[in-house]
Amino acid sequence: MVKKVALSFSGGKDSCLAFYYLQKQGLQVACLLTTVWKESGDTVAHNEKRGRVLNQADRLGIPVHFIETDFHTYTYDFVFMLGEMKERHGIDGAAFGDIYLEGHRKWGEQVAQKAGVEPVYPLWRDQPEALDLLHEFVDAGFKAEVIKVDAEKLSESWVGRWIDKSFIDDILKYGNVCPMGESGEYHTYVHDGPIFQSGR
Repeated sequence: MVKKVALSFSGGKDSCLAFYYLQKQGLQVACLLTTVWKESGDTVAHNEKRGRVLNQADRLGIPVHFIETDFHTYTYDFVFMLGEMKERHGIDGAAFGDIYLEGHRKWGEQVAQKAGVEPVYPLWRDQPEALDLLHEFVDAGFKAEVIKVDAEKLSESWVGRWIDKSFIDDILKYGNVCPMGESGEYHTYVHDGPIFQSGR
């Protein structure tokens, strides 16, 4: 039974909602793992600045460890850092915010196995249920902003929008877009929500 995990963390809605679920399930999130490009230092997932993720980690009250990587060494670097977290924090699990993409899950399961920890997927469900997660995210009081879109799926006018009930109504008008943006249709930065400590 997994008790303490490292959470793969982008700073977006999926990883923050995964943190929320892990808390509700009684699992301890010992640390966050965020991959950043060796060249730029920005996050791999969203090209976000480290400082914004550091701010989130500070308000969560737990450490974030940045994995400096590139395309060629990404998996090796992630496995290596999980091993480091076993030694430093005593983790026995690696948690991911993936929802239904099998390829993503298989990768996470493989890196967890190589590091000798258990993979944990708190948000995992069938594709039609992704919309339920988006409603739950909004209803729980999370405040998130769209910071990046796939221009082939959504126009740049979506950048800067907040994830709220109006956003949900509008995103549902696009039949080829996952409401949760699971295939990279849009990415977010979470400014606030029930997982964050106030006054930090």
